[in-house]
Amino acid sequence: MFERILSQLRERVRTRQYVMTVHAEDEMDEDGLTIFDVESVILSGKIIERQKDQNTGEWKYLVKGESLAGESIVTVARISPTGKLAFVNVFRE
Repeated sequence: MFERILSQLRERVRTRQYVMTVHAEDEMDEDGLTIFDVESVILSGKIIERQKDQNTGEWKYLVKGESLAGESIVTVARISPTGKLAFVNVFRE
């Protein structure tokens, strides 16, 4: 359903055009995940939900995929106004 958006997210991961919010970094550290795990989620996963941010009105996407160790991980990501992929949150399912 969101193939075009997922393709854009993957392209930004492949070209390293992404940023992590402090919250996403904290959650990633708390769960013992690395940036490579987060990249793997985008490259292996699928969009399971789209949400509209109540503050900004921007769309954000929940992407479910696998970490490098094969664990089920969900990332919350959006395309920022600068065009970069922004990871808002990361968590184990």
